Amino acid sequence: MQTIDTATPQEWDLVAGKGYFGSKPQDDTDVVNRPHHYNTGTIECIDAIKESMEPDQFLGYLKGNCLKYLWRYEYKGKPVEDLRKARWYLERLIKENL
Repeated sequence: MQTIDTATPQEWDLVAGKGYFGSKPQDDTDVVNRPHHYNTGTIECIDAIKESMEPDQFLGYLKGNCLKYLWRYEYKGKPVEDLRKARWYLERLIKENL
């Protein structure tokens, strides 16, 4: 698995502005499990976040995101999508605790 620590300079260049950040998602993008804007280049955002934190910090990050999506799901106009995002973070939190 690619991590932030093992990325090459070329891989960083790909992520840092070679058309990835400005590209539009494809119609078949899964906005909950694989949102386009979190999966550009070769390093997935969640993996970079995990590598930047101590284990207990990452668990807190996951818990906070669960709470965020549960807190606001009624107010953004896409309640089911936000509930699925909360579930995604909860499932990741469970996985990290196994």
